Amino acid sequence: MPSTSSSADPTTSVSLDLSADVTSLTAAVCDIESVSRDEAALAGAIEAALRPLAHLEVSRHGNTVVACTSLGRAERVVLAGHIDTVPLTSVPNLPTRHVDGELWGRGTVDMKGGVGVMLRIAAEVAEPTRDLTFLFYECEEIEGQYNGLAILAETDPELLAGDFAVLLEPTNGAIEGGCKGTLRVEIVTKGIASHSARPWKGHNAIHDAAAVLSRLTAYEAETITVDGLDYHEALQAVGISGGIAGNVVPDRCTVTVNYRYAPDKDTEEALAHVRRVFEGFDVTLTDAADGARPGLHLPAAQAFIEALGVEVNPKEGWTDVARFSALGIPAVNYGPGDPNLAHMDDERCPVHQYVDAEAALLRWLR
Repeated sequence: MPSTSSSADPTTSVSLDLSADVTSLTAAVCDIESVSRDEAALAGAIEAALRPLAHLEVSRHGNTVVACTSLGRAERVVLAGHIDTVPLTSVPNLPTRHVDGELWGRGTVDMKGGVGVMLRIAAEVAEPTRDLTFLFYECEEIEGQYNGLAILAETDPELLAGDFAVLLEPTNGAIEGGCKGTLRVEIVTKGIASHSARPWKGHNAIHDAAAVLSRLTAYEAETITVDGLDYHEALQAVGISGGIAGNVVPDRCTVTVNYRYAPDKDTEEALAHVRRVFEGFDVTLTDAADGARPGLHLPAAQAFIEALGVEVNPKEGWTDVARFSALGIPAVNYGPGDPNLAHMDDERCPVHQYVDAEAALLRWLR
């Protein structure tokens, strides 16, 4: 179990009232700005709010806060949520505001509603039917090297241990099983540089990229069923670059392609598929993250589905459930908020989704 050493700043000027209703608590969490790598104030407020709870052992790891019960239950469940957000924009979206039954503001969807629900569960359920680990982690919205879950998996993997995990990412109140994998490749075409007034002296690499784009246009992505859920694959150009000056025929062009693949395959298999699609071209892998099978046939997942009684869908993107899957822990996504509104200037969530999510987890854990 974690140590109880603290790195909280005792002079912090922000605080969270865990006795408040889940909507008010979510608004308070959102109103503490926590753009990635600047989560110290919110992490300190979460730590300070959790430490007085006698049924929890609390530890701080950078700006990641971990709280655990140790009741000797037969099963341990991990509830996880990131506390960072993408940056604020020029459109004022903090502080939060209530409009027609919705809470508006940065983080109301992605994913401080889930964090608010987790805090309420941590405060309200002192005798859960399963032992609980709460992970409030930093830096999900930026490069993986900073991700609080990834860091814990390397430094303190025992803190992630469990029989089942729920990542409270926004799912519009449905359960989303597993997640798709993702990889990016660079496809390079090569030419011969020359003066653009005398192109016959060279060979245009950008023009050759048309063949790459033609293959993408003709490509028909598959829908693959994994553990009863249908995952829609996608192969898309997401970037193109070439040329060094306005009067030079370019000798090199790079097309960046993103493949989102079903969790029936790993990175090696996915990369082999992409190389078959672009046979004859120079293909270089630049980034990859495996997906996660949904594991909905497992007893812990079945109990969760039965207790919540909500719709079950595939997760069409990539989330940190894959990090649990890599550790052999089945995991699902479930949380308030429409993911289509994540990162938007008009980010907002119906308040009933916060209330419904809290009630659903209480049904499951009491």
